[in-house]
Amino acid sequence: MARTNDVTALSERLDALEIRATFQDETIEVLNHTITAQWHQIDSLTRQLAELKERLREAESNFPGPANEPPPHY
Repeated sequence: MARTNDVTALSERLDALEIRATFQDETIEVLNHTITAQWHQIDSLTRQLAELKERLREAESNFPGPANEPPPHY
């Protein structure tokens, strides 16, 4: 009878470990998806920032006079 209890206890422990492993796998998958989405967003924002910096440089180069010169007062 003791052997049956041991087998039952081991079976229950195995079931619990399988549930835990499944939960961890699902959590890792969700985290990987979230991190991947965040990296795509960071990449997109980095490209947008580079484009805006380039546009600012172009605008400053087309502006007459030094970039830090105060406007004339009337």
